[in-house]
Amino acid sequence: MKILVTGSTGLVGSSLVPFLLTGGHDVIRLVRRAPTNDSEIQWEPDAGKIDLKDVGDLDAAVHLAGESISDRWSRKKKSKIQDSRIQGTQLLASAVAQLENQRTVFVSASAIGFYGNRGNEVLTEESKPGNDFLSSVCQSWENATQPLEEKEIRTVHLRFGVILSPKGGALAKMLPVFQLGQGSNLGSGRQYMSWIGISDAVGAIYHAIMTKELSGPVNVVGPNPVTNADFTKTMGRVLKRPTVVPGILGKLTTLVLFGEMATALLFTSQRVTPDKLIGTGYQFRHADLELALSHVLGRQTG
Repeated sequence: MKILVTGSTGLVGSSLVPFLLTGGHDVIRLVRRAPTNDSEIQWEPDAGKIDLKDVGDLDAAVHLAGESISDRWSRKKKSKIQDSRIQGTQLLASAVAQLENQRTVFVSASAIGFYGNRGNEVLTEESKPGNDFLSSVCQSWENATQPLEEKEIRTVHLRFGVILSPKGGALAKMLPVFQLGQGSNLGSGRQYMSWIGISDAVGAIYHAIMTKELSGPVNVVGPNPVTNADFTKTMGRVLKRPTVVPGILGKLTTLVLFGEMATALLFTSQRVTPDKLIGTGYQFRHADLELALSHVLGRQTG
Protein backbone atom coordinates (compact mmCIF):
# COMPACT_ATOMS: atom_id res chain seq x y z
CA MET A 1 0.00 0.00 0.00
CA LYS A 2 0.95 3.63 -0.34
CA ILE A 3 0.68 5.26 3.11
CA LEU A 4 1.17 8.92 3.99
CA VAL A 5 2.48 9.62 7.51
CA THR A 6 2.79 12.83 9.51
CA GLY A 7 4.75 12.94 12.75
CA SER A 8 7.07 10.24 11.39
CA THR A 9 9.91 11.19 13.78
CA GLY A 10 7.73 11.27 16.91
CA LEU A 11 7.32 8.59 19.57
CA VAL A 12 4.79 6.53 17.61
CA GLY A 13 5.79 7.53 14.08
CA SER A 14 9.42 6.49 14.56
CA SER A 15 8.21 2.95 15.33
CA LEU A 16 5.39 2.90 12.78
CA VAL A 17 7.44 3.83 9.71
CA PRO A 18 10.01 0.99 10.04
CA PHE A 19 7.14 -1.43 10.71
CA LEU A 20 5.39 -0.38 7.48
CA LEU A 21 8.59 -0.42 5.42
CA THR A 22 9.46 -3.89 6.69
CA GLY A 23 6.00 -4.98 5.55
CA GLY A 24 6.81 -3.83 2.02
CA HIS A 25 4.59 -0.73 2.01
CA ASP A 26 5.43 2.54 0.29
CA VAL A 27 5.67 5.24 2.99
CA ILE A 28 5.50 8.92 2.16
CA ARG A 29 6.45 11.26 4.99
CA LEU A 30 5.03 14.74 5.34
CA VAL A 31 7.87 16.87 6.74
CA ARG A 32 8.19 20.53 7.72
CA ARG A 33 11.72 20.95 6.32
CA ALA A 34 12.83 20.74 2.70
CA PRO A 35 12.49 17.16 1.38
CA THR A 36 15.72 15.16 1.09
CA ASN A 37 14.39 12.28 -1.06
CA ASP A 38 11.41 11.19 -3.13
CA SER A 39 9.62 9.65 -0.13
CA GLU A 40 9.15 13.07 1.53
CA ILE A 41 6.71 15.90 0.85
CA GLN A 42 6.98 19.25 2.58
CA TRP A 43 4.01 20.82 4.30
CA GLU A 44 3.64 23.95 6.41
CA PRO A 45 0.59 23.49 8.65
CA ASP A 46 1.12 26.82 10.41
CA ALA A 47 0.97 28.61 7.06
CA GLY A 48 -1.77 26.40 5.62
CA LYS A 49 0.47 25.05 2.86
CA ILE A 50 0.28 21.50 1.51
CA ASP A 51 0.40 20.02 -1.98
CA LEU A 52 -0.49 16.38 -2.54
CA LYS A 53 -0.83 16.57 -6.33
CA ASP A 54 2.13 14.22 -6.86
CA VAL A 55 1.14 11.66 -4.25
CA GLY A 56 -0.83 9.52 -6.69
CA ASP A 57 -3.25 6.84 -5.50
CA LEU A 58 -3.11 6.93 -1.73
CA ASP A 59 -4.34 3.97 0.31
CA ALA A 60 -4.05 5.51 3.77
CA ALA A 61 -3.06 8.68 5.60
CA VAL A 62 -1.84 8.36 9.19
CA HIS A 63 -1.83 11.70 10.99
CA LEU A 64 0.30 11.72 14.17
CA ALA A 65 1.77 15.23 14.19
CA GLY A 66 1.11 17.61 17.07
CA GLU A 67 2.80 19.75 19.70
CA SER A 68 4.07 17.78 22.71
CA ILE A 69 1.81 17.98 25.78
CA SER A 70 4.37 16.72 28.30
CA ASP A 71 5.94 20.08 29.23
CA ARG A 72 4.67 22.74 31.62
CA TRP A 73 1.59 24.45 30.17
CA SER A 74 1.96 28.19 29.78
CA ARG A 75 -0.73 30.12 27.93
CA LYS A 76 1.50 30.07 24.85
CA LYS A 77 2.11 26.34 25.19
CA LYS A 78 -1.62 25.58 25.45
CA SER A 79 -2.24 27.63 22.32
CA LYS A 80 0.43 25.62 20.45
CA ILE A 81 -1.06 22.33 21.66
CA GLN A 82 -4.49 23.29 20.38
CA ASP A 83 -3.49 25.01 17.14
CA SER A 84 -1.04 22.30 16.02
CA ARG A 85 -3.72 19.63 16.26
CA ILE A 86 -6.70 21.47 14.86
CA GLN A 87 -5.02 23.45 12.07
CA GLY A 88 -2.84 20.54 10.94
CA THR A 89 -5.76 18.12 10.90
CA GLN A 90 -8.04 20.51 9.02
CA LEU A 91 -5.33 21.15 6.42
CA LEU A 92 -4.49 17.50 5.84
CA ALA A 93 -8.11 16.34 5.91
CA SER A 94 -9.07 18.93 3.31
CA ALA A 95 -6.15 17.94 1.07
CA VAL A 96 -6.94 14.22 1.28
CA ALA A 97 -10.63 14.91 0.64
CA GLN A 98 -9.69 16.56 -2.67
CA LEU A 99 -7.77 13.53 -3.96
CA GLU A 100 -9.43 11.67 -6.81
CA ASN A 101 -8.83 8.29 -5.14
CA GLN A 102 -11.64 8.01 -2.61
CA ARG A 103 -10.61 4.61 -1.22
CA THR A 104 -8.15 6.31 1.12
CA VAL A 105 -8.61 5.71 4.85
CA PHE A 106 -7.69 8.55 7.19
CA VAL A 107 -6.30 7.44 10.57
CA SER A 108 -5.83 10.34 12.95
CA ALA A 109 -4.37 10.46 16.43
CA SER A 110 -6.48 11.60 19.35
CA ALA A 111 -6.23 10.79 23.07
CA ILE A 112 -8.18 9.42 26.01
CA GLY A 113 -7.93 12.95 27.37
CA PHE A 114 -11.22 13.24 25.47
CA TYR A 115 -12.99 11.75 28.52
CA GLY A 116 -11.60 14.03 31.24
CA ASN A 117 -11.30 12.98 34.89
CA ARG A 118 -13.85 10.20 35.48
CA GLY A 119 -12.78 8.33 38.63
CA ASN A 120 -13.71 4.61 38.57
CA GLU A 121 -16.22 4.92 35.69
CA VAL A 122 -15.54 2.43 32.91
CA LEU A 123 -15.15 4.41 29.68
CA THR A 124 -15.89 3.08 26.20
CA GLU A 125 -15.96 4.78 22.81
CA GLU A 126 -19.61 5.63 23.53
CA SER A 127 -18.81 7.59 26.71
CA LYS A 128 -19.38 11.34 26.79
CA PRO A 129 -16.48 13.83 26.70
CA GLY A 130 -15.10 15.65 29.72
CA ASN A 131 -15.04 19.40 30.24
CA ASP A 132 -11.37 20.30 30.80
CA PHE A 133 -8.72 21.72 28.46
CA LEU A 134 -7.51 18.41 27.01
CA SER A 135 -11.05 17.19 26.46
CA SER A 136 -11.85 20.36 24.56
CA VAL A 137 -8.72 19.96 22.44
CA CYS A 138 -9.55 16.33 21.64
CA GLN A 139 -13.11 17.16 20.64
CA SER A 140 -11.96 19.92 18.28
CA TRP A 141 -9.16 17.69 17.00
CA GLU A 142 -11.58 14.96 16.00
CA ASN A 143 -14.11 17.42 14.56
CA ALA A 144 -11.38 18.84 12.30
CA THR A 145 -11.75 15.83 9.98
CA GLN A 146 -15.20 17.01 8.85
CA PRO A 147 -14.11 17.50 5.18
CA LEU A 148 -13.46 13.74 4.97
CA GLU A 149 -16.78 12.75 6.48
CA GLU A 150 -18.57 14.97 3.98
CA LYS A 151 -16.91 12.90 1.22
CA GLU A 152 -17.77 9.65 3.08
CA ILE A 153 -14.08 8.77 3.42
CA ARG A 154 -13.51 6.27 6.21
CA THR A 155 -12.00 8.09 9.17
CA VAL A 156 -10.65 6.60 12.40
CA HIS A 157 -9.84 8.63 15.53
CA LEU A 158 -7.32 6.72 17.63
CA ARG A 159 -7.70 7.76 21.27
CA PHE A 160 -4.30 6.79 22.63
CA GLY A 161 -3.75 6.05 26.30
CA VAL A 162 -0.37 6.34 28.08
CA ILE A 163 2.09 4.90 25.55
CA LEU A 164 4.79 2.77 27.14
CA SER A 165 8.17 3.41 25.55
CA PRO A 166 11.53 4.33 27.10
CA LYS A 167 12.15 6.60 24.10
CA GLY A 168 9.65 9.26 25.16
CA GLY A 169 6.37 10.17 26.80
CA ALA A 170 5.45 9.55 30.43
CA LEU A 171 7.50 6.37 30.87
CA ALA A 172 10.73 8.06 29.77
CA LYS A 173 10.18 10.80 32.37
CA MET A 174 9.41 8.31 35.16
CA LEU A 175 12.20 5.86 34.38
CA PRO A 176 15.21 7.70 35.90
CA VAL A 177 13.33 8.25 39.17
CA PHE A 178 12.33 4.60 39.45
CA GLN A 179 15.85 3.47 38.58
CA LEU A 180 17.09 5.50 41.55
CA GLY A 181 14.68 3.61 43.81
CA GLN A 182 12.62 6.76 44.37
CA GLY A 183 9.49 5.83 42.42
CA SER A 184 6.25 6.37 44.26
CA ASN A 185 2.50 6.70 43.90
CA LEU A 186 1.27 9.94 42.39
CA GLY A 187 -1.06 11.45 44.93
CA SER A 188 -3.41 8.84 46.37
CA GLY A 189 -2.45 6.32 43.69
CA ARG A 190 -6.10 5.41 43.24
CA GLN A 191 -6.45 7.10 39.85
CA TYR A 192 -6.67 4.75 36.88
CA MET A 193 -4.01 4.68 34.18
CA SER A 194 -5.03 3.30 30.80
CA TRP A 195 -1.83 2.26 29.07
CA ILE A 196 -0.71 0.76 25.77
CA GLY A 197 2.66 -0.77 24.81
CA ILE A 198 4.38 0.88 21.86
CA SER A 199 4.15 -2.31 19.77
CA ASP A 200 0.38 -2.42 20.31
CA ALA A 201 0.09 1.30 19.53
CA VAL A 202 1.67 0.55 16.15
CA GLY A 203 -0.39 -2.63 15.79
CA ALA A 204 -3.61 -0.71 16.42
CA ILE A 205 -2.76 1.79 13.69
CA TYR A 206 -2.18 -0.99 11.19
CA HIS A 207 -5.36 -2.72 12.35
CA ALA A 208 -7.29 0.51 11.76
CA ILE A 209 -5.90 0.80 8.23
CA MET A 210 -6.73 -2.79 7.33
CA THR A 211 -10.12 -3.20 9.06
CA LYS A 212 -12.76 -1.69 6.79
CA GLU A 213 -15.57 -1.92 9.35
CA LEU A 214 -13.62 0.23 11.81
CA SER A 215 -14.40 3.96 11.86
CA GLY A 216 -14.98 6.81 14.29
CA PRO A 217 -13.38 6.85 17.75
CA VAL A 218 -11.25 3.87 18.78
CA ASN A 219 -9.70 3.56 22.24
CA VAL A 220 -6.06 2.53 21.85
CA VAL A 221 -5.44 1.15 25.33
CA GLY A 222 -4.65 -2.26 26.75
CA PRO A 223 -7.53 -4.41 28.01
CA ASN A 224 -6.36 -4.18 31.63
CA PRO A 225 -6.13 -0.61 33.00
CA VAL A 226 -4.45 -0.30 36.40
CA THR A 227 -4.41 2.18 39.26
CA ASN A 228 -1.34 4.36 39.64
CA ALA A 229 -0.49 2.43 42.82
CA ASP A 230 -0.51 -0.85 40.89
CA PHE A 231 1.55 0.74 38.13
CA THR A 232 4.12 1.90 40.69
CA LYS A 233 4.40 -1.56 42.26
CA THR A 234 4.75 -3.18 38.85
CA MET A 235 7.45 -0.75 37.71
CA GLY A 236 9.42 -1.41 40.88
CA ARG A 237 9.07 -5.16 40.42
CA VAL A 238 10.17 -5.08 36.76
CA LEU A 239 13.17 -2.86 37.52
CA LYS A 240 13.92 -4.70 40.78
CA ARG A 241 14.05 -1.37 42.59
CA PRO A 242 12.26 -0.28 45.78
CA THR A 243 9.38 2.20 45.69
CA VAL A 244 8.77 4.75 48.41
CA VAL A 245 5.95 6.84 49.88
CA PRO A 246 5.62 9.68 49.07
CA GLY A 247 9.00 9.84 47.27
CA ILE A 248 10.17 12.67 45.05
CA LEU A 249 7.13 12.22 42.83
CA GLY A 250 4.81 13.40 45.60
CA LYS A 251 1.79 15.39 44.48
CA LEU A 252 2.92 18.77 45.79
CA THR A 253 6.37 18.53 44.20
CA THR A 254 4.89 17.41 40.92
CA LEU A 255 2.34 20.22 40.86
CA VAL A 256 5.06 22.78 41.57
CA LEU A 257 7.22 21.40 38.77
CA PHE A 258 4.55 20.83 36.11
CA GLY A 259 1.48 22.86 37.10
CA GLU A 260 -1.77 22.24 35.20
CA MET A 261 -0.13 19.61 33.00
CA ALA A 262 0.46 17.42 36.06
CA THR A 263 -3.19 17.58 37.08
CA ALA A 264 -4.39 16.72 33.58
CA LEU A 265 -1.92 13.93 32.78
CA LEU A 266 -0.74 12.47 36.08
CA PHE A 267 -3.59 12.82 38.57
CA THR A 268 -6.56 12.36 36.26
CA SER A 269 -8.35 9.01 36.47
CA GLN A 270 -9.40 7.37 33.19
CA ARG A 271 -10.49 3.73 33.24
CA VAL A 272 -10.76 3.14 29.50
CA THR A 273 -11.53 -0.10 27.66
CA PRO A 274 -10.64 -0.98 24.02
CA ASP A 275 -14.09 -2.26 23.04
CA LYS A 276 -13.79 -1.54 19.31
CA LEU A 277 -10.33 -3.08 18.97
CA ILE A 278 -11.48 -6.24 20.73
CA GLY A 279 -14.77 -6.29 18.82
CA THR A 280 -12.94 -6.23 15.46
CA GLY A 281 -10.56 -9.02 16.40
CA TYR A 282 -7.40 -7.18 17.39
CA GLN A 283 -4.95 -9.47 19.22
CA PHE A 284 -2.89 -7.63 21.82
CA ARG A 285 0.81 -8.41 21.91
CA HIS A 286 1.01 -7.39 25.57
CA ALA A 287 -2.28 -7.34 27.46
CA ASP A 288 -0.55 -7.54 30.87
CA LEU A 289 1.26 -4.49 32.28
CA GLU A 290 4.19 -6.42 33.74
CA LEU A 291 4.82 -8.20 30.45
CA ALA A 292 4.52 -4.92 28.53
CA LEU A 293 6.98 -3.10 30.80
CA SER A 294 9.39 -6.03 30.78
CA HIS A 295 9.30 -6.02 26.97
CA VAL A 296 9.88 -2.30 26.41
CA LEU A 297 12.51 -2.09 29.17
CA GLY A 298 14.34 -5.24 28.07
CA ARG A 299 13.84 -7.07 31.37
CA GLN A 300 13.26 -10.74 31.95
CA THR A 301 10.03 -11.83 33.60
CA GLY A 302 9.65 -14.43 36.30
